[in-house]
Amino acid sequence: MAHLSQIRIPATYMRGGTSKGVFFRLQDLPQSCQVPGAARDKLFMRVIGSPDPYAAQIDGMGGATSSTSKCVILSKSSQPDHDVDYLYGQVSIDKAFVDWSGNCGNLSTGAGAFAIHAGLLDPARIPENGVCVVRIWQANIQKTIIAHVPITNGQVQETGDFELDGVTFPAAEIVLEFLDPSDDGEEGGSMFPTGNLVDDLDVPGVGTFKATMITAGIPTVFVNAEDIGYQGTELREQINGDPEQLARFEKIRVAGALRMGLIKTADEALTRQHTPKIAFVAEPKDYLSSSGKTVPAGEIDLLVRALSMGKLHHAMMGTCAVAIGTAAAIPGTLVNLAAGGSAREAVRFGHPSGTLRVGAQAALVDGQWTVTKAIMSRSARILMEGWVRVPGDAL
Repeated sequence: MAHLSQIRIPATYMRGGTSKGVFFRLQDLPQSCQVPGAARDKLFMRVIGSPDPYAAQIDGMGGATSSTSKCVILSKSSQPDHDVDYLYGQVSIDKAFVDWSGNCGNLSTGAGAFAIHAGLLDPARIPENGVCVVRIWQANIQKTIIAHVPITNGQVQETGDFELDGVTFPAAEIVLEFLDPSDDGEEGGSMFPTGNLVDDLDVPGVGTFKATMITAGIPTVFVNAEDIGYQGTELREQINGDPEQLARFEKIRVAGALRMGLIKTADEALTRQHTPKIAFVAEPKDYLSSSGKTVPAGEIDLLVRALSMGKLHHAMMGTCAVAIGTAAAIPGTLVNLAAGGSAREAVRFGHPSGTLRVGAQAALVDGQWTVTKAIMSRSARILMEGWVRVPGDAL
């Protein structure tokens, strides 16, 4: 039996924040994959090594975690006053689907740097030395992200002394601004889809919990750690090794998705694993991070743990950090109450790998909460560049 040879596609393997992914220029993809559809999804699954019943992604570029099972497409922007369009695909590890329903905040950091590396920016916009402002159109959620990328001798400055908990080595700081990050919905609804800062969320077969459901950065369901039997200091192995608890989290997530109007039936959640996120919050406590470093309660405003693609994240998703910062800025949400209940424009929260500071500017306008932007710092670095190879029958 004859087998098709492998094909090669220009690609860059890149870390952005606490995630890694395979980055492509749209123009470099095979013709059938330059438009949304089954061909593109099939290619990205083969690149990453999914679906993998062993959940290891040995035969692909994925790293068998939600943080490392990702693909990105960039192109010159089709939108006025933007430099690039950035499209993100979350590839399922063990199931045959790619979730396009949301953004990756961590890889948004890489998007700005990659746009410069890949020649997608007007050279006139890139200083010889200083900071290049990259105007990114996030195509999944139709929002603007501004990346402030450091430049040295006309090239992206990747090395530096900025430390990011969850990333072993320091690098150059990239500041991200998420403009108008709340999802107002197709009919102009609130960033709180239920109209409430806190709801009683009924989860069939589990119970009823206080919940803040917000669409800022990424749709997120926040519950109190204490209400579900946790402290907020848990690390990955304490949750990810317990299938029963993971199933309970998924039931809460699905109930939240239904209440937020993101899905119409529970079955739809099977192929919408990326959104919404489920997170739990608690007041500050001393804890030991996954690196063995003590995080004192006095250095944080609250504790947050969040799940991504059915597992507790090793640090914090960038988009979920936007949701945390936004909710913390609005008095009365569970996030704000866990942080002490006062009005604030920035919050430092503890996550499994350490801490992260995120700011947000929120205001009450005509009875509706709005947020103009959320700000946080990350870093990005190219790990490998060249071609990724896939069998010819992957197309």
